[in-house]
Amino acid sequence: MLRKIESKNMGSSNLGWLRSKFHFSFAEYYNPDNINFGVLRVINDDLIQSNTGFDTHPHRDMEIVSYVIDGELTHGDSMGNKNTITRGHVQYMSAGTGVYHSEHNLGEDTARLLQIWIYPDKKGYEPNYGDYRFNWKDRENKWLHMVSSKDGDAPIKINQDVNIYSLELRKGEEISFPVKEGRQAYLVQIEGNSLINEIELNERDGMEIVEEDILIKGKETSHILILEMSKED
Repeated sequence: MLRKIESKNMGSSNLGWLRSKFHFSFAEYYNPDNINFGVLRVINDDLIQSNTGFDTHPHRDMEIVSYVIDGELTHGDSMGNKNTITRGHVQYMSAGTGVYHSEHNLGEDTARLLQIWIYPDKKGYEPNYGDYRFNWKDRENKWLHMVSSKDGDAPIKINQDVNIYSLELRKGEEISFPVKEGRQAYLVQIEGNSLINEIELNERDGMEIVEEDILIKGKETSHILILEMSKED
């Protein structure tokens, strides 16, 4: 089963310093039929103006992954961490029993990132933070496995059975991705234009994939993120 979600039909917000597309219910956008996709609770496609950002605020019992598309993102938290990442890099935080953090764009240009929230497999983990600076070439025409469960083999490990992959597929190239029985995936067309099993996706569109292998064809050079997980009961 494939279901395309067009960007124009997603929730949106414009606070001036922050412009967002919400793949799932968030903030002032509430749709009772679009709260989550399995353990995936939030994907926000955020544009953050220079020298602005999210001031210190709390989180609890959530696995939070930030994937930078453009510009830079600086993280600070109550555990004493402070780091800046740029295009193609990832920050990860397990909020667990509770943590305060901030995220700011201290660069000169507008930053774009995907903010991803995933339900943990249980509550009460000790808070944890990490980041990883992936080589961009490692996702050119191939899947870069960035995030997995603690039992997986990705560099970043979270407290949930979720795998996150990124890809830059050149125009005219093809690549497959298996979504096996009992599994599902959510795809974000971050940049470019592609065909997913002959269904066209444009920049910022999404797609739900349930127990169906896909073939991706690049109509333009395409930057794609896939989150693969256990199928929702």
